[in-house]
Amino acid sequence: MRQRSKINQLLFRAFIVTLPIVFSSVLALAQAEFSFEEKTHKFSPTKAGALLEHDFEFSNVGNAPLLIDHVSVTCPCTKCDYTKEPILPGEKSVIHITFDTKDKIDFQNRVVSIYSNTSKNPTKIRFKVLITRD
Repeated sequence: MRQRSKINQLLFRAFIVTLPIVFSSVLALAQAEFSFEEKTHKFSPTKAGALLEHDFEFSNVGNAPLLIDHVSVTCPCTKCDYTKEPILPGEKSVIHITFDTKDKIDFQNRVVSIYSNTSKNPTKIRFKVLITRD
């Protein structure tokens, strides 16, 4: 009887040790993935004070729902709008950016970092613009 108890304990420990390995393998198979139409957008030269807007279109080319946790920008002059709902495999969506050029001058190169459930975090997109004086 005692021998059987030891065997059961060993089997249980082996199960506990292998469970995370199996679970991580399953997670690796189911992965969301961004595919952007463009990762860099170049605006035409513009005068200071304009509001510039652009939609970065993307698809989820992975095999699991894509969830955007949050988006980080390098300057409060940039605002981002995106869906809080899961983007299913094969579906498309956009990240809408608005850039306020007020008090900006010369060449601007802004990065938007997207934090999500993809394997590559953050995913970065950017926009560039030459701003001229009024």
